[in-house]
Order: sequence, then structure tokens, then C-alpha cells
Amino acid sequence: MNGRRVLTIYGKELRDMLRDRRTLVSMIVIPTLLMPLIVGLVVFVSVKVIRQARAESPVVMVAGGADSPVARAALLAHGKIRAVPATEDWRARIANKAVRAVVEFPAGFDAALERGEPATVKIFHYEGELRSGFAVSEIQRFFSDYRERTVTARLAGRGLPATFVKPFAVQVENVAPPEKVGGNVIGGIIPYLFLLLCFTGAMYPAMDLTAGEKERGTMETILCSPVSRLELVLGKFLMVLTASLGTVLCSLVSMVGTVSLGGPLLVAMVGANRGAGAAAALPTLDPLGLVAVLVLVLPMAVFFSAVLLAISLVAKSFKEAQSYLSPLVIVIILPAVAGVLPGVELNGRLALVPILNVSLASKELVSGVWHWPHLALIFGSTSLYAALALAWAVRMFNREDVIFRT
Repeated sequence: MNGRRVLTIYGKELRDMLRDRRTLVSMIVIPTLLMPLIVGLVVFVSVKVIRQARAESPVVMVAGGADSPVARAALLAHGKIRAVPATEDWRARIANKAVRAVVEFPAGFDAALERGEPATVKIFHYEGELRSGFAVSEIQRFFSDYRERTVTARLAGRGLPATFVKPFAVQVENVAPPEKVGGNVIGGIIPYLFLLLCFTGAMYPAMDLTAGEKERGTMETILCSPVSRLELVLGKFLMVLTASLGTVLCSLVSMVGTVSLGGPLLVAMVGANRGAGAAAALPTLDPLGLVAVLVLVLPMAVFFSAVLLAISLVAKSFKEAQSYLSPLVIVIILPAVAGVLPGVELNGRLALVPILNVSLASKELVSGVWHWPHLALIFGSTSLYAALALAWAVRMFNREDVIFRT
């Protein structure tokens, strides 16, 4: 094998790619501009919607309570909800989002409180609906305060302090560093995006350098050149690998820039919604862990590039190659998403599962957790899978029935 020939083929394919507008769009424009724009837009809209939902007074129907004027009047006077009389179709009105919740007082509620008997207030709501959930939280807060006032009045009537029913308090305090909290919250999203971009970044160049050349009729011309099949495969493979890693790097640079520029705006928006301490609650990631994630993604990029190159070579046309490779995105997404699921922890067996192992390890790395035996096992196994995939690609290029399948 001649290394100079491999680099010559690589340089030729690189120049062709840089002249191809579609490749540049898929490798640079989309990950650099579109992905941060989409993420920023989703965050902006989500924060705005939640803030508006919290600011508005939800419509709440009040059922019953005719014989409990004290409790009913206190609820109607609560300024953070808009209480209206209940109608017969209140269930349908909740389902249609015309009403956010319904409060049903039991018969004789005030009298039961006076006698010290237990009573149950029912709250009906639309589970999973944002504004209905806010209404339920506000109603629960009201009745919690009302219960505290009732207990305090009873204790005062008996000459007992309010602390009589609260002999001690429980305080919960987080001791995990911010990067561990941030990695636990959003750490699984980072490898998910990297793996997906790594795969999609290599997809179009792999199809263009194999099935695309078959369709253009230039494959035979390249095979007539004084280069071996191995040199040809390695040159094309390096081009696909460059596109894959370039997509990830462009996305990483864009995300870092987006966080640096848009972070203060997000902090201001969240702070206005949650209070002054919101900025401290925003997740942070370990920078060294992000670098380690890129190191783990490298052999995975080799694996993706080789597999995509081999599969695309089987296709007779660019369109046929698309039909082969597009379903593989689901194969990439499923194990990557499994790494985001709570309760799935990295162990020796999962360290051998492709894609899932990188996703789980990356989630730990951005949290500042370094399991060196598992990391070594993941890097070694992924490198082995990448070597086998590259050997498969070389073998496919040596098969005449595959190359000249038209």
C-alpha cells in the first residue's frame, strides 16, 4: 500500500466535496446554524409558554360547599385562581381545556373542621396538561395554607404553640458538584446529538462516493487508475470520516458559541420565571469530559464511516443507497436514546454494546465521573468494531459483482 496514493485520492475527494453545495450544507450549514437555532427556539418558546402559563389565573370550578360558606369564600377570594360556579358538564369542559380544574367540597366541610373530624376535598384535573397542572398546584397550595391556619387556630385555642405539631423540620441540601448535576440532567443529550450528527454527517458523502459514482459512470474510470483497491477504499474512507468528524466539530463549536452568547439570555428568562436563584440551578458540564466524549466518538465515527461506505457500495444508484441507509438512523437513535433513560447504568456487559456504550460513558464523562476500566473496554471494543467494519468495506470493494452492480 502506498500512503501517498491514499492521500492523493483523499485530496481529490476532499476537493470534490468542497465544491459540492449539498455536502457543505449537510456537513457545515445544518449542524452549525440550524441545530442551535432549533434548540434555541425550542428553549425560548418553552420558557415563554411556561412563564405565561404561570402568570395567568387559571379558571377553576367550585362544586359543593353551599353548607360551608367559610371555606368556600376563602377559596373564591384566593387571588391566584379565577373561581366560577360548577356546571353539569364540568368533566367535558376540563377535557376540552375550557376549565383547568374542579374543586369539590364534601357536605358539611366547615362543620367537620369545627368538630375536628376528617374531611376530603377532591380536585379533578387534566393529567399531563400544563395549565391544568399549574391550577392543581395552586389549589393544593391554598388548601395547605388553609390547613395550617386551621391547625394553628386549634392549637392557639388550647394554649399550645404552633410547633406542637411540628417538633422538627427536614432540610434537603444538594452536595453534588454542579457538573455532576448538569451531567445527570442533560448529559445524555450530548452523546445523543454527537452520535446522530456523526452518522448523518457521513451518510451523504458515503452515498456520493460509491453509488453516486456508479450513477455518474465514473467508478470505472477510477478503477482504471494505477491504484490498488485498498488504496482506493482508504482514500474514500478518509473522506467520509472527515465529513463525519467535521459535522461533529462544527456542531460542537456552534453549540459552545450558542451557550456562550445565549446563556445570559436564558439565565435572565429562567430567572424571571423562577426567581433569583434560578441561574445557580442551570446545569453545567465538565469541559474535560466533553473532550473525552470526542475521543470516544472517534472510533465510532470510523465504524459509521466504514459501514456506510460498504452498504452504499451495494446500491446501484444514489436513490437506492438512500433507501438502504435512511432506516439505519432508527438503529442509531434507539441505543442512543436508551442511554438517556433513567436507571440504565454503565457496566461491563453494556460496555460491549455498540453505540449504547458510548452514550452511557459520555453521560458519565460530562458529569465528571471517570470509570477507567469501562472507558478502556469501550474504546477497545469500539475500535475493534471499527476495524472489522473497515475490513468489510475493503472486502466489498474487492468484489466485482458489487462494484459493477448496475
